[in-house]
Amino acid sequence: MAYRGQVRNNVIVLEGGVSLPEGAEVLVEPVKPEPADADKEPLFERLGNLVGSAEGLPEDLAENHDHYVHGTPKR
Repeated sequence: MAYRGQVRNNVIVLEGGVSLPEGAEVLVEPVKPEPADADKEPLFERLGNLVGSAEGLPEDLAENHDHYVHGTPKR
């Protein structure tokens, strides 16, 4: 059976309150961390199907984003 845990102060703390008997032999294998966002598929490839799908937006939205979102004067 495998248990998950984390290293805290150089001691392995198992999740879920699991307690192993004193002297139990264990095998510790670090879990590979999830890749950073930079290592994942580019944003355009993940959301590219949404490009051009918004309707009813002002034509100057890109230029005056702050006006529409925050109420600042238009450029």
